[in-house]
Amino acid sequence: MSATLAYLPSPSQDFVPDGKPDRWAVWRSPAGQPRWARPALLGIAFVAAVLYAWNLPLVDYAPLYAEAVKSMSGSWKGFLFGAIDAEATYTLDKLAGSFVPQVISAKIFGYHEWSLALPQVIEGVISVLVLYRVVRRWAGVAPGLLAAGIFALTPVAASMFGHSMHDGFLTLCLVLAVDAYQRAVLEARLRSLVLAGVWVGIGFQAKMLQAWMILPALLAGYLLSAPVESRRRMKHVGIAGVVTLAVSLSWIALYTFTPADDRPYVDGSTNNSAAAMVFGYNGLGRVGISIPGAREVTDGDVPIVVPDAPPPPMIDIIPAIRGNPWEDPTKAASRESPLGWGKLFDGHLPVAVGWLFPLTVLALLCGLWWWRRAERTDPVRGGLVMWGVWLLTFGLIFSVGTVPHTAYVASLAPPVAALSALGIVMFWRAYRRGGRQTWLLPLAVAAELAWGAWLWSHYPNFLPWAKWGTLALGAVAIVALVLARALKSASPTMVTAALALGVAAVLAAPATYAFSVLDPDYAGTSYDANAGPESGKIPGGPQSGEMPDRPEPGGMPGGIPGGAPGGMPGDGGGG
Repeated sequence: MSATLAYLPSPSQDFVPDGKPDRWAVWRSPAGQPRWARPALLGIAFVAAVLYAWNLPLVDYAPLYAEAVKSMSGSWKGFLFGAIDAEATYTLDKLAGSFVPQVISAKIFGYHEWSLALPQVIEGVISVLVLYRVVRRWAGVAPGLLAAGIFALTPVAASMFGHSMHDGFLTLCLVLAVDAYQRAVLEARLRSLVLAGVWVGIGFQAKMLQAWMILPALLAGYLLSAPVESRRRMKHVGIAGVVTLAVSLSWIALYTFTPADDRPYVDGSTNNSAAAMVFGYNGLGRVGISIPGAREVTDGDVPIVVPDAPPPPMIDIIPAIRGNPWEDPTKAASRESPLGWGKLFDGHLPVAVGWLFPLTVLALLCGLWWWRRAERTDPVRGGLVMWGVWLLTFGLIFSVGTVPHTAYVASLAPPVAALSALGIVMFWRAYRRGGRQTWLLPLAVAAELAWGAWLWSHYPNFLPWAKWGTLALGAVAIVALVLARALKSASPTMVTAALALGVAAVLAAPATYAFSVLDPDYAGTSYDANAGPESGKIPGGPQSGEMPDRPEPGGMPGGIPGGAPGGMPGDGGGG
C-alpha cells in the first residue's frame, strides 16, 4: 500500500467524526469520513435531481417505447413479452425487461409523459450516489465527490436521465455491478462477485449486449487484484459467469420456449426468434456481421418484409420536436459529425460525454506508471486497470460499430468521471509537493483547454459568451499555475487560488452544456439524449431544411416498429 500513500490518502485515513453515528441522521457523515463529506454529497445529489427532473412537466412520450409501456401495463401477456399493441401480437426489437421500471411507475402514478420519465430521474440520482461510494472506497472522499459531481454534470447524463430512455436503467445497472464487484475484489468475496453478475444480467434486459461490454473490465480487475490464489480466482469468475449468463438469457428463454402461436411476433428477426433479434440485429449486425434469422441492418434501417409475420400495428413514430433545430442559428454545426473511427473525437458524441477525455487518459497513464511496482492486490492499481479496460472496451466498440442514439455513450460516463476525478486529486497533490510532477496539472489544464476549444468549435453559435469565458478562465488558470510555482515567493493562498482556477477551468465546459438542459430547447428529447445545440435533431434525419412530415392518421412510415420516416434509422439499434 506504500505506492498508494504516495499520491492518495488511504480511505481508512480519512477524518473520523467524534461520537456514535446516528443511522437516521442522513446528513451526517459516517465514521471514517470527514464531517463535510455527507453534506457535500447530498448537495451534489440535490443538484442532479433538480437537473434531471427540471423538464418533467414538459417531457414527451418516447416513440414506440411509450406504446410498449402502455401494452405491458394492460395485460400480463403484454408485460411478459414486451408487446407494443393491446392485442399482444407484435414486440419491439427490445427485451421486455427494458421497460419494467416505466411500467411500474405507470401502474403507480398512471400513464403520463412524466410518470414514464420519472424512473430515469431516480436512476440518475442513485447512480450519482453509488458512484461516489465506489470511488470513495477506491481512492478516498475527495475523488469520490469529484466523480459524483462530474458524472452528474456530464451532458448526456443531464439529458438522458430526464427522459424516458432505458439507457439510464443500463447505466445504473453498470454502476451497481461495479459497486458489488469492488466488494468482491477487495475481499475475494464470491457472493459479491455473483451479485455483480446479477446486475450485469439485469442490465442485459435493458440494453442487451451493451451490458456485456463491461465484463472484460470486471474480469481483468478481479483476476489481477483479488487477494486469493489464482485457482480460487478462476473458480469465482466461472461461477459468477454462469450466473451472469443465466440472468441475462432468462427473458430470451421465455420467448424461445413459448410456442410461437402463444406469444407476439419478435421484431428485429425474420424467423420470430428472440435470439436472432438480440445477438444478430442488435448485436453483431451493428458491426456488419449477419447471422441467420436476424433482420438486416441497413443505412435506412428499412425492414425486410416477412411473409409469415402478422401485420404490424400502425403507430405514429415521429418524435415530438420543439421548434426547428435545423433552422435555429444557435444549433448550427460548423461541420458534419464523423461516422467512422473518429466519431468519439468530433461532433455530438464527444460533446455529450468526452469533454474530459484528455484528463482521463493522462490520469490513467500516470496512475498506471506510478503504481507499476505496487503489489498485485493493490486496490488503486486494480481500480485503474478495471476503469481503463471499461473505457477502452466501450470506446473501441463504439468507434467500430454504429451509434444511432447519443444515449449509448452514457456508458462511458462512469469511467470518465472516476478517472478524471482521480487525476484532479493526483495532479493537485503533485502540484503542491513540487518537483517535476508539478507541471502535470498545468499540462492537463492546457490539454483540456485546447480540447474544449476544438469540441466547442463544432457549434460556434452556441453560448459564445460561455465559450470565450471558459477559454479565458483556462488561460488565466494556466498562467496562475505557472506563476505560483515559478515565483518562489508565492503564498499558499496564491497556490490554492491557482489550483481552484485550474479545476474550475477543466469542468466549466461540460457543466455549461449540462446546465443548458434547464432551457427546454436544449434539453434533448425522449428520442435522443442531446444536451445543448444538438437537442431536437433526429439521428440520421435531415441535416438542414424543413422538418420531416408526420404520417397520415392510421399510417406509419417505415412499415413496422423500427422502421422510420424518410429513411431515418429507427431505434433498432437499442441493443
